[in-house]
Formats: sequence, structure tokens, C-alpha cells
Amino acid sequence: MATESSQLQAINVIGTPLQPCCFTPKTGFYRDGYCHTGPLDQGKHVVCAEMTEVFLAYSQQKGNDLCTPRPEFDFPGLVPGDHWCLCLDRWLEAYQAGVAPPVKLESTHFNALEKATLEMLRNPSGVRS
Repeated sequence: MATESSQLQAINVIGTPLQPCCFTPKTGFYRDGYCHTGPLDQGKHVVCAEMTEVFLAYSQQKGNDLCTPRPEFDFPGLVPGDHWCLCLDRWLEAYQAGVAPPVKLESTHFNALEKATLEMLRNPSGVRS
């Protein structure tokens, strides 16, 4: 579990304290509602994203079924509109495929910036205005 001190110190991608992603369903690698990460989180579940039908279908096609409940993993199954802490690499893969879900910046851990730019996170469709 993330330590209390690491949770208090966590910063989001816009440089302010990390905000909750979702409590219903309870998300995060540590199932604390936040996209905290730590040494045990090898998938880096740091991107707080709003699930869309397109992304959920894409994820299932790639072998990661996010819709089916898995109680043994404290996983309720997701529906469009739910917020969930996604693995950074999965979000980037979806971004490159043009199906990345929208990101809640204030709830996305700053470690997401190790591989994604703030512009990518702000504009997951990749369309420039």
C-alpha cells in the first residue's frame, strides 16, 4: 500500500496536489481512489481517465477486459463514464491508435509525464486546434 507520506506528497501533471480519481468504483493500484503509484505498481496506474465505449472495446480487443467484474481482484467492471486509473503504457497505446479516453489532469499522477506530454494528456484525440 502507498505510504501516507507518499500520498500526501503526490503531485499531479499540472503541478498541484494529486486529487482523487474515483471512489465509486474505487480505483487506483492501491484501491484508494487515487492514481498513486509505488514500487509494487509495475504497470504504473497513473492516468485518471474517463472510460468511453470506444476505449473499453479497444482494451478488450487487446486482451484487457475492463468491463467484466473480477471480485477476486476487487474489480467491479467498468462502464462508459466511469473514471479509472489506467496503466500509462495502455493509455499511450490507445493514444497512438486514436482511441485514448479523456484524462482528468488534476487526478493524473505526475509520473505520467515520464512518457506522455501534457499536451497529449490534454488532447487525447491528438487533434490540434
